[in-house]
Amino acid sequence: MTRHCHNCGEPWTISGNPGRGEVCMKCRADLRVCLNCVSYDPRVAQQCRERRAEPVLEKAVGNFCEYFEFIRSDFTPKSETNPREDAAREQMKKLFGD
Repeated sequence: MTRHCHNCGEPWTISGNPGRGEVCMKCRADLRVCLNCVSYDPRVAQQCRERRAEPVLEKAVGNFCEYFEFIRSDFTPKSETNPREDAAREQMKKLFGD
């Protein structure tokens, strides 16, 4: 379990939380973003479990949330394929006989 960039997985080795302007040294993505926070949860309202936090529209852009805490997790790279898209394409092929 490490603290890492949500975009490329580059580890964050500095102690403490990143500031609003901190970016990943590898891919230059913002680090103080909802996607790197322990409160981020795509299944809840506003995608945040912290009820006192102001709503943030762009989850991958740096913000000033005072409740931000860098999450420790295992990095899983983003897949190049979308399983829902692939399933929909297969259904279309079956439907139209391609």
